[in-house]
Amino acid sequence: MKYVVSGCLAGLACRYDGGSKPYEAVRRLVETGRAVTACPESLSGLPVPRPPCEQRDGRVIMRTGEDVTEAFERGAERAMRTVREHGCTAAILKARSPSCGFGEIYDGSFTGATCPGEGVWARRLREAGLVLYSEDDLPPELTGKAD
Repeated sequence: MKYVVSGCLAGLACRYDGGSKPYEAVRRLVETGRAVTACPESLSGLPVPRPPCEQRDGRVIMRTGEDVTEAFERGAERAMRTVREHGCTAAILKARSPSCGFGEIYDGSFTGATCPGEGVWARRLREAGLVLYSEDDLPPELTGKAD
């Protein structure tokens, strides 16, 4: 299985705050060539760092109130090119992110509250048939735990 992983989980400083959220198992996948990185938010053309963004009513909104949905869509499409070029069949994504979250995402109140939903890129990955994981639910082969 070839993975595409959220860049921040591989240690890339691409998050809205200019930081990363590295996970050792994800970093090992990249180092061994079993995964490639992509960050749709960086690929969107938005700056790093930038104000935090969350989804509200199907749109991606910065804390400042600016609607950046089109930029997120552009970044998701650019990240999908990486998926296609490398033949990825699964993804490990940053939980709750407006791009990468699936199952639940931040609710647009900028309070840390979540709601059911999926990020812009996560939706595209799911529609393309990829198996989705988050850092909260890594595949057993990476954690050493049986199903």
